[in-house]
Amino acid sequence: MQQKEYGIFSLPVIVGALGFFVDIYDLLLFSIVRKSSYTSLGVSGEAMKTLGENTLSWQMLGLTIGGIFWGIIGDKKGRKQVLFASILIYSLATIANGLVQNVSQYMLLRFIAGIGLAGELGASITLVSEMLPKQKRGIAAALIATSGVMGTIAAYFVHYLSNENWRLCYFIGGGMGFALLFLRVSVFESGLYKNVKNTTIPLGSFTMILKSRERFFRYFRCILIGLPVWYIIGILISFSDEFARQFGIGNFDQPKALMLQYVALVFGDMGAGFFSNYIKSRKKALLVFYGILTFFFILFFALKGGGNAFNMYSICMGLGFGSGVSVLYITMSAEQFGTNLRATAAISVPNLVRGFLPLILIFFQLLRSGYALNSYVTAAWVTGIVVIVIGFIAVLYTKETFGRDLNFIEE
Repeated sequence: MQQKEYGIFSLPVIVGALGFFVDIYDLLLFSIVRKSSYTSLGVSGEAMKTLGENTLSWQMLGLTIGGIFWGIIGDKKGRKQVLFASILIYSLATIANGLVQNVSQYMLLRFIAGIGLAGELGASITLVSEMLPKQKRGIAAALIATSGVMGTIAAYFVHYLSNENWRLCYFIGGGMGFALLFLRVSVFESGLYKNVKNTTIPLGSFTMILKSRERFFRYFRCILIGLPVWYIIGILISFSDEFARQFGIGNFDQPKALMLQYVALVFGDMGAGFFSNYIKSRKKALLVFYGILTFFFILFFALKGGGNAFNMYSICMGLGFGSGVSVLYITMSAEQFGTNLRATAAISVPNLVRGFLPLILIFFQLLRSGYALNSYVTAAWVTGIVVIVIGFIAVLYTKETFGRDLNFIEE
């Protein structure tokens, strides 16, 4: 069956871009409304920081479970089915988030929303990768990334213009998800997937990844590549207000830092996509951007010696730009695997990366306890060095996939 090729402004790319808009809106929203929502629910002081980390961990756990589930469904039932069902669950859970009355309900619904949101970006990238010609995949991924800018700005300004009405922020997020459902109805299924759907080839078999040593390490490296991104987002930026306090920097607005970091991150995603297409290499682009990330990581902790809010905002933007490789490594993950396992990999990998954040947080918490370093700042940079080194090593040992023909299967 001949695979029809689509252009970079075709419906699959447009719908993928809008889906990434919703994805970024949600991922940024919890960190933005964390203080206002917990204050409204009667949480204050040290408990706010601890519960913030715990709720974020539950959300990431939902993304992890959802990533594996939707990945398997994407190969067994189709990429389009994942796009539809996952956003439906996310939309319902997000609207319900605006109705919570206590922290337990809050955590549970962030967990469910995480499960729903897990299928979004990976399924879109899989579909676009299979439907567009190989020379346009990187450009299409970069265009999808640009839509995240609007999701970032929307989350910040919805919270700001609503006078920190965090419940309204969740209602709007769920409403956008439902609006996206109507567009999803018109999306076509991948021709490459249709070619294998009704054959005897095993589809969406996660055990195929686990049973083969070579395939497992290929998959695991894809996960490790993304860890520096979520160290930056989940620790340095999400708790940048705490770091500002530790650095002695006053008048620092954490939601503003998050918004600026995500704007820069999405421009990084866009730049990484175009850059990889220009140099015809995914690996080299990843190494360059992680070099940028490392440079700003060093500058971030240099603020301990003296700095101001403007300097910290600027460095947060630099960290965002350097960690803007999410779309690139998801595209690379999709290109690593055959059609019968492609959605399983591309959907589960970014969510398992997010799922590693609770483990990174636990490591960070252990280091800063009296048992280890007994210093919030020192524990943070030690954690960062470990995670960034792991990311660099994983990139170096991963095969180049630029321009690869995706019409193949895993035996």
